[in-house]
Amino acid sequence: MDTNFYIMYAKSIRSRARAKFDRTFTATAVAALSAVVFTRSKTCEPQIFAADSSVSERLVMLCRKATDSNDRQRAALHVLDWAGCALAARGEPMARTLDRWSTSQATQGAICSSITGAPSTGAEQAAFVNGGLGNLLEMDDLHRASIMHAGDVVVPAALAQAQAVGASGDACLDAVLIGYEAAIRVGMAAATNGYSPWYNSATCGVFGSAMAAAHLLGLNDERCVDALGQAGMQASGVWQCRLEQTDSKQLATAHAARAGITAAALAAAGCAGARQILEGSLGFFKTYYPDADCDVVVHDPTSSWVLHDVSFKPWPACRHTHPLIHLALQLRDNVDVLNVKAIVADTYEAGQVFCNNPEPKTAAEARFSFQHCAAIALLYGPPTLDHFDDRSLVDEAVITLRNRISVQVDAGLTEAFPATMGASIAVTLSDGTVLRDTTRHAPGDPQLLMSGAAIREKFIANANHGGVARGDAERLADAVLHLPGQPDMVSLNRALAAIPPLQNMMGTTHG
Repeated sequence: MDTNFYIMYAKSIRSRARAKFDRTFTATAVAALSAVVFTRSKTCEPQIFAADSSVSERLVMLCRKATDSNDRQRAALHVLDWAGCALAARGEPMARTLDRWSTSQATQGAICSSITGAPSTGAEQAAFVNGGLGNLLEMDDLHRASIMHAGDVVVPAALAQAQAVGASGDACLDAVLIGYEAAIRVGMAAATNGYSPWYNSATCGVFGSAMAAAHLLGLNDERCVDALGQAGMQASGVWQCRLEQTDSKQLATAHAARAGITAAALAAAGCAGARQILEGSLGFFKTYYPDADCDVVVHDPTSSWVLHDVSFKPWPACRHTHPLIHLALQLRDNVDVLNVKAIVADTYEAGQVFCNNPEPKTAAEARFSFQHCAAIALLYGPPTLDHFDDRSLVDEAVITLRNRISVQVDAGLTEAFPATMGASIAVTLSDGTVLRDTTRHAPGDPQLLMSGAAIREKFIANANHGGVARGDAERLADAVLHLPGQPDMVSLNRALAAIPPLQNMMGTTHG
């Protein structure tokens, strides 16, 4: 990737104002949601904010909205999806590093589980290890308007804190809902003008992990504000990690998950935090995101939980590639790849910068390559983890097709980003025929929502990839999906304990 990317891109996005994200569902989206087992909850009662209340105080108040069974079912699906993403990554070098560190931190009598199968540790250590695994293979959920993967940070923190305090299933899932709400609302304000040099999932995610942990500790409003203040003091994560071969992207989310638990624990102990940590003259937004629209954090406080706006990923690649994969799959039955002369893909500016790579050299680069992902979709169908291994990188058919795919920026798609992530495709055949298609959404978006069954099957496949037998994976899925209404976490803890230690996977690596 061009090392000047963030300098150039930051200048370009600040030269034009992005349209504010409209969270109102279209009729199509509502119809799509009604077809699955969970639905959006009704809005909560109107809230009145004191005129002199800080943004943190208002955020805490709006996070007190009611939850129902539909909200918790949706939260359980995000927990399940995160767990599958983390399990699939267990064979990765970074996972082994985290497992070794976690094993060194194990203490007798600890009860918090690492998804790697390492001995139990304290809540902070478990959140750190699990927080570094969810985004390794690029299958983690995404909220478009905030450009963040809140689940990578919030779910590990909520699970660890819930285990530590012996919470009920509902309390754990409510913490997930609250954590996503806080993280994404801060993230939407931060992403007012699109990308910045900061890694939103980490910098904004820490506010979500803090609120999730605070809920499980039973903190009152004042202490929750303190927790947000301590979270803001620990916010970190810059994008330099993507310009070099590092594991620091995982470190950023791991830190954010752990820091949220630390922030809540400090608040519970009476450690005062800045009330205006978000909007203050030396606060988070002024320092990290000077173009942020701070009002977005508490906009529409009576709306239903923002978790329902989060997209699932059906394929193991950067979300920017998914609209193009979707289009390639729709055209596949009408395309003989041997007769493809050229393919032109239209995307938005950020997508072009992140994923225009016709010659990926590693699995990680392939997951960020429009050309590789589209070629795989046309040749072999829906991409799987095996399509990003070393063999696929040197597959002659893939290489040939990749070299016929060009990517260009479309002004309309750029203007619509990040509220929507769309793409267009034009496939020119050897006889001159041109096949075209376009989309404003990708499968997994609220407008094209994945079913609960599809998310479960994704989990089972990912768990199996991570060395978990199907029977154990099924039991873990059942334990997660039955969290609503459970008086405790015993069944989930038992299922997590059945995960084979990472040492049992020695010699197995996945890319």
